Amino acid sequence: MRFQFLACALMALSSLASAADRPNIVIIVADDLGYGDIGVHGCRDIPTPHIDSLAANGVRCTDGYVSGPYCSPTRAGLLTGRYQQRFGHEFNPGGQRTAVENDRLGLPLSQKTLPQLLKSAGYETAMVGKWHLGSSEAMHPLSRGFDSFIGFLGGAHPYIKPRGRNTTQPANARQPILLGREPLDQYEYLTDLFGARAADFIRRKHDKPFFLYLTFNAVHTPMHATPAKLAQFAHIKDEKRRSYAAMLSSMDDAIGAVLTALGDAKIEDNTLIFFISDNGGPEQANASDNGPLLGGKATTWEGGIRVPFIVQWKGRLPVGTTYNRPVIQLDIFTTALTAAEVDVRDIQPLDGVDLVPHLSGKSSATPHDTLYWRFGRQMAIRQGDWKLVRAGNIRDVDDDDATPDAIGGAMLFNLSIDAGEQRNVADQNPEIVKRLTQAWHDWNKQLAEPLWEAPKRRQQ
Repeated sequence: MRFQFLACALMALSSLASAADRPNIVIIVADDLGYGDIGVHGCRDIPTPHIDSLAANGVRCTDGYVSGPYCSPTRAGLLTGRYQQRFGHEFNPGGQRTAVENDRLGLPLSQKTLPQLLKSAGYETAMVGKWHLGSSEAMHPLSRGFDSFIGFLGGAHPYIKPRGRNTTQPANARQPILLGREPLDQYEYLTDLFGARAADFIRRKHDKPFFLYLTFNAVHTPMHATPAKLAQFAHIKDEKRRSYAAMLSSMDDAIGAVLTALGDAKIEDNTLIFFISDNGGPEQANASDNGPLLGGKATTWEGGIRVPFIVQWKGRLPVGTTYNRPVIQLDIFTTALTAAEVDVRDIQPLDGVDLVPHLSGKSSATPHDTLYWRFGRQMAIRQGDWKLVRAGNIRDVDDDDATPDAIGGAMLFNLSIDAGEQRNVADQNPEIVKRLTQAWHDWNKQLAEPLWEAPKRRQQ
């Protein structure tokens, strides 16, 4: 009997030790950030020391992608580890509609989410920031696996609290900032609020493994910045770029507050951190800069789908290195759950992979043989260095042919020598075009019809 008791006690201690060893997980998502707008990607007019520090202490993925060039679809893929087109979440849900429509406009309830799975595994789960995955009660963050939530449910929000009761303001100005399910009235600047609340969560919850999903609305429009930050960038002549710089700098400061909280709690070495943007920058809307990449948000050009992508896990991943093979935000789901010792084999089909063996150098295999995109009539497929793409702009998602049977007008680029997609080599490589076309069609056959139509107006 004594031996049985001792055995049980040892097993319990072993289980506790294993739980304590599991990493904390922090996912930081910027909104509409240009590929060229961080220091490690060559930005010169906007310092981003805290984002750059993640690269200095981790791995920068030069060819990091998102599975959609738009806000909500990217988030749906991130939190499920699956191409969002598999379950019809191809476009943004749009604005306020009828109660019946709102009940189905968002991440389908059939899909298991990352916070649900981590919560079931004993993690404390928190979300701070922009949700954009449904506004009904059933789709609220607290109904999808998060223990706590502060932020807003829609796709955009003013950074400075509107004064008075002006009902002529746009809908995104009238939706509240929520603390849980209750409106929060007291804040000065939204980016500062999100950074402070995320840091506070870390300070309060670092005694057990936690998952923090920190989704800034910076640097999405509207272009609201604090006077102090605007003064800091007074040397930038273009007014919109000056506001963008001020907003990005505020977000970088907020990320710095989170990193400081991890350091103060002495848990930074056991925290797996991801940093991405949800899509490329809409350069005309917010004066972002996608660097050498063509296109931007809402397109399947590289500028719409290739994003800053950094992973830090001190002690487990090398520091200050770059990884040049294609990865995608769907991998965050699988990487996080594998690190948390959650079995992902029952989640099928699972499109993300565990990146740790690849980023650490333990695996020389390529994470993905092929990556795919479908966004209305726009499409793309990358296989090795070859990319076949039919891109356009936001107006193309309004076409009646939302799931094309043919890829007319697609262009072929070798990204190893032409990341800016300037030289179409389709005519010189008909066999490659044929192979990629067939591969894309084979993937496309697995997808669902969009659950709702594309928005009829331009969304930035």
